[in-house]
Amino acid sequence: MTALHWKLVIDAADPHAQADFWAEALGYLVEDNSAQIDRLLSAGYVTEDLTVEAHGRRAWRDLVAVRHPDDPYQEDNGIGLGRRLLFQRVPEPKSGKNRLHLDLHASSGRRDAEVARLEACGASVLRHVKEPGGEWTVMADPEGNEFCVQ
Repeated sequence: MTALHWKLVIDAADPHAQADFWAEALGYLVEDNSAQIDRLLSAGYVTEDLTVEAHGRRAWRDLVAVRHPDDPYQEDNGIGLGRRLLFQRVPEPKSGKNRLHLDLHASSGRRDAEVARLEACGASVLRHVKEPGGEWTVMADPEGNEFCVQ
C-alpha cells in the first residue's frame, strides 16, 4: 500500500486569523491561492463574494491553509504537498475539548521561552503538567483549541 497524503483540517470562526497565528507559531507559510482564484473568477466558476483580500492578495473567504516552508507545493495553485493545516470557517463555536491536538516540541531547555513567544502571538496558558513521563504546558490558540508545548 502507498502512504496517503493528508492535511489536518481545523474548524474556525476566523480562518485567516487562525492561519496567521499558526503560521507564526510553527514558522509555516500561509498558502497563496490567488493565481487559482483569479483563474476561476475569470472563467466564471466562482464569484467575488467567495473571496477576501489577505496579505495583499486575493484569498478564499472561508478556507486558508498554512504549509511547511521546505515542503513542495503546486506552483499553479499554491497548494502544499506536504505538512499542512487547513482552516475552514464553520458557523458554530468550539463546544468541548479537542479530540485531536498538536504537540509542539521546543528545543531542549527552551519550553518556557517558546510558551512566552506563543503567548505574545495570542495563545493562552491553560495549565502546566509535570508527570513521571514528562513535562509540558497545555495552551489554547486564539479560538480556544488546545495544544501542548513540550
